[in-house]
Amino acid sequence: MKRTSPHAIGLVFAALLAFWHLIWAFLVWAGAAQTLLDFIFRIHMITPPYVVSGFSLGSSATLVLVTGAIGYIGGWMAGFFWNRCGPHTAST
Repeated sequence: MKRTSPHAIGLVFAALLAFWHLIWAFLVWAGAAQTLLDFIFRIHMITPPYVVSGFSLGSSATLVLVTGAIGYIGGWMAGFFWNRCGPHTAST
């Protein structure tokens, strides 16, 4: 298997997690987050225990930035360990 770039994998993970949480922030802003959250809990046969707060631009930006950073770190670590531990073919 090929070696990978930990930086590239980190960027992909960061983008995925940040975008996912950007969507959540948009749903909170649009007023649709509580309905979605209630639906997700109910299809898992759980009584919804949480109430979504009002939208806050600062909290939303922090959410997106922190999850993006966590995604980058996790992706970078995955790429690093893949290169160290994964099966590789000899380069020619």
